[in-house]
Amino acid sequence: MILFFGTRTGNTETKILKDAHCNFCQQKNTLSAVTVANYFHLFWIKLFKISKNIVIECSHCKRLYYENEFTPEMKEGLDGYDHS
Repeated sequence: MILFFGTRTGNTETKILKDAHCNFCQQKNTLSAVTVANYFHLFWIKLFKISKNIVIECSHCKRLYYENEFTPEMKEGLDGYDHS
């Protein structure tokens, strides 16, 4: 019997962060949060989430912020956003 298993990324979710500014270029309302989840799958069927990554990108200067670089203002913009 042959089993096909592995990991695969799920759908990406994007949220625009209102009233947050980029610390690099100082532009306001240019930040968007992107969440990507990785799933374990068996026979190409997603079984459970094994990890997730959130990245915030500035659409003006293209600067990326990783979770350890989020400012309190960015975290406040993520409140209510399902990024679990």
